[in-house]
Amino acid sequence: MRTNHSDTIVALATAPGVGAIAVIRLSGSDCVSVVSPLFSGKDLTKQASHTIHFGNLMDGDMIVDEVLISLFIAPHSFTKENSIEISCHGSPYIVNRIIQLLVKKGARLAEPGEFTQRAYINGRFDLAQAEAVADLIASENEAAHATALNQMRGGISNEIKNLREKLVHFASMIELELDFSEEDVEFASREELKALIEKIDVVLVLLIDSFQLGNVIKNGVPVVIVGKPNAGKSTLLNALLEEEKAIVSDIAGTTRDIIEDELNIRGVKFRFIDTA
Repeated sequence: MRTNHSDTIVALATAPGVGAIAVIRLSGSDCVSVVSPLFSGKDLTKQASHTIHFGNLMDGDMIVDEVLISLFIAPHSFTKENSIEISCHGSPYIVNRIIQLLVKKGARLAEPGEFTQRAYINGRFDLAQAEAVADLIASENEAAHATALNQMRGGISNEIKNLREKLVHFASMIELELDFSEEDVEFASREELKALIEKIDVVLVLLIDSFQLGNVIKNGVPVVIVGKPNAGKSTLLNALLEEEKAIVSDIAGTTRDIIEDELNIRGVKFRFIDTA
């Protein structure tokens, strides 16, 4: 089914399950008119962006829950569309009931990743930054968090954009020379062009290396413990993990299968692998 990006979409923004608070997010031009009839507090259609309102969410005459409504008016939202976040109590029953009410009022359930997709389509960020959102959510250590946050803020995108602008400028100067080839004039300095190409080569190598480093930071540094039988590989693994993860014995060949576990060292995840 083809996704309609003009629809008002709704989804649970927080992790599913029982919790103190749950957040339900809506996005779309009609999201305010979808929520407003269900809300017993202020008239949401008359409120300013980036305001929070307390009241009851109603199903007819019945109170479903006391909620906080956070209002974001386009283009000042994550998706650059009208957006609402409903903070309710974290009961799965309450969450499902609220989402069902919103669907009855005209919203539809969001597809996986559709909020980020809309943010990309509406120019909030580029593909590299959109991917960084997922990496930031999945970050499990300080290094992965810092890398994803830098990419989401446009670290890589800005570097590539800057290089592209310089290349386009030189290309236009060379094309201008071709148009005036009979005049024997030079609009683009060959030395500057050579220096730019060398700089681009250096930056591309750094970007490739940073991609490999980013994968290591994201997935963990694999460290294989190898050695002769009874050299103390399993003892070392247990000492590093500070638990009896691997069986230790004086009998050679006790470790028959690969044993793996993770350890966070100064914000970097390491995957230690004990081998036979």
